[in-house]
Amino acid sequence: MIKLEYIWIDGTDKTPQLRSKTKVLENDVNFTHNVSDLPIWGFDGSSTNQAEGSNSDCVLKPVRLYDNPLEKNSYLVLCEVWNIDDTPHKTNTRFKLYELINGGDKNHEPWFGFEQEYTLFKKGEFDGELVPVGWPLDGTQPAPQGDYYCGRNKGEHIARAHMESCIKAGIGITGINSEVMLGQWEYQIFGKDPYKVTDDLWVARWLMEKICLRKHRVVSLEPKPVKGDWNGAGCHANFSTKAMRGDDGGVVIHKSITKLATKHNEHIKVYGYGNEDRLTGKHETCDINTFQWGVSDRGASIRVPWQVAKENKGYLEDRRPSANCDPYLVAWRMIKTICYEEEKEYGL
Repeated sequence: MIKLEYIWIDGTDKTPQLRSKTKVLENDVNFTHNVSDLPIWGFDGSSTNQAEGSNSDCVLKPVRLYDNPLEKNSYLVLCEVWNIDDTPHKTNTRFKLYELINGGDKNHEPWFGFEQEYTLFKKGEFDGELVPVGWPLDGTQPAPQGDYYCGRNKGEHIARAHMESCIKAGIGITGINSEVMLGQWEYQIFGKDPYKVTDDLWVARWLMEKICLRKHRVVSLEPKPVKGDWNGAGCHANFSTKAMRGDDGGVVIHKSITKLATKHNEHIKVYGYGNEDRLTGKHETCDINTFQWGVSDRGASIRVPWQVAKENKGYLEDRRPSANCDPYLVAWRMIKTICYEEEKEYGL
């Protein structure tokens, strides 16, 4: 028997969540390993904030197939949500990205690299309260930041189990590292196909949730998981086009930064809920109401890596997206602004 885990994004307000359910098939011609041959499926949209009870049916259309590294004879089926009249559901942000790319110039060849930060939690001593892993269980705080980034952090067994699972699933993971706050980690997802890299990030999030559940931990994508003098959690987006990667790509990068500056507010609107608690101008961020860029500057909205400035080509890093952002919307907004917006004057 073959198990197909259908995964989709729900309609939860502000921070959509992942949902999934399992279809069992006989191991015969019904399963060809081709996503286009997988059956569509329905679900109760009134229970996922995607429909009213009086008209609750929604449709799952498979868009990508992955090996399931957590179970034998099992596959992960990422799906888009559609209405029963064969129109994309209003929560289907992947289709929004599809419309943009297929409705414009395809010669830009955008590449993305997402740096997904996350925080691991465990149960404390009082009333099931959750505390970050490595923190004292009594609610007190550990030593200040400084020793944890790529150093003596906690939760490495989960980070490595997740990395191995992503590799086995065929997800474009390129690395992991411990982060600045104790209990906080990051993994990087890269792709030359904007659909594949954004799909990969959503499925990587699903795998992390399942791995944490098995290890009695909870993963959080909150932009500011712990108040006070602690780093928040982002999902930095590294972006390049064919022109940026070519000779004199630095000129294109700077023109792109000008475009990003003029659309700052539009980007912030789709870069994640609660981001104002993270983008304060402290803890390696720029204030949410300010746009700045700089070479090697992790306190800027847009960072240009030093090697890019030296070689005069490469990519830029948008440090504004929060850990709980929708990567489809981040990719949509960045491609729209950089590839399809006319350049305007901005004081850089």
